Amino acid sequence: QVQLVESGGGLVQPGGSLRLSCAASGSIFKLNAMGWFRQGPGKEREMVATITSGSISNYADFVKGRFFIWRDNAKNTVYLQMNRLKPEDTAVYYCNTDPPQGMHWGQGTQVTVSS
Repeated sequence: QVQLVESGGGLVQPGGSLRLSCAASGSIFKLNAMGWFRQGPGKEREMVATITSGSISNYADFVKGRFFIWRDNAKNTVYLQMNRLKPEDTAVYYCNTDPPQGMHWGQGTQVTVSS
C-alpha cells in the first residue's frame, strides 16, 4: 500500500515558487533521513535535497540557495520549498528515505517551469 504521497507540483513560470509536501507513514518516516529526488526529461533520477531525522539538511549544488527542505516529525511530513525556479527544474519530484528504498518510490508530483 502507498506509504509516501507527494503533492504540490504544478505549472509555474520561471522565477516563480512552489512548495512540495510529502506525507509519509510513521513507520518509514520517524527514524529515517528523508530526501527529495527528481527525474527530468531524458535524465536520470537525481538527489535534490536531504534531511536527517535531526533536521540537518544537504542540497545538490544546482539548488543551493533556491530550495529549502524541512520536516515536521509530528505530522510525518517533509517539505520542499522551491524558489526562483528555472526551466531546467522541470521534473517529476519524488520523496523517499535517504538513502532511497526502491519499494517506496511513489508516483511523484510533476513540476513544470515554463513561460
